[in-house]
Amino acid sequence: MVTILALDIGRVRTGLAVSDPSGRVATAVKVLLTDKITSRSSEFLHVLDDYDVTSLLVGLPVSLNGEEHSQANWVRGTAESIAGLVGLPLVFYDERRSTVQAEELLREMGYNAKTMREKIDMVAAGVFLQSYLDSQSDKDGTL
Repeated sequence: MVTILALDIGRVRTGLAVSDPSGRVATAVKVLLTDKITSRSSEFLHVLDDYDVTSLLVGLPVSLNGEEHSQANWVRGTAESIAGLVGLPLVFYDERRSTVQAEELLREMGYNAKTMREKIDMVAAGVFLQSYLDSQSDKDGTL
């Protein structure tokens, strides 16, 4: 069984989402300050332990035409640092449009802009994690 922790890394906040152990369903978990993650805070370590995380998936900022955004290098470096700190394998995944999809989902659920701001990063992490899980399922032919 594999449990993936998805990180939507921002300069201030990072959204977290996890897969179920079967690797089929993504669930948004929480938003943490990025410096709490990079400093291995107890709150971040509890997430790793509570969900028995076995690997990290990090959303890579990519433009609609497929080119990496200027922030991509910073995200790569930060993600590699986090993976090294916690000793977990790391995979990068295109997070294109995940924030837009997260906004649409939250709007449909009745959130306004203010309350959406508190949840958007974790929902975006859940969106690209689900996309990743679906793509892996398609490769395995298990759909």
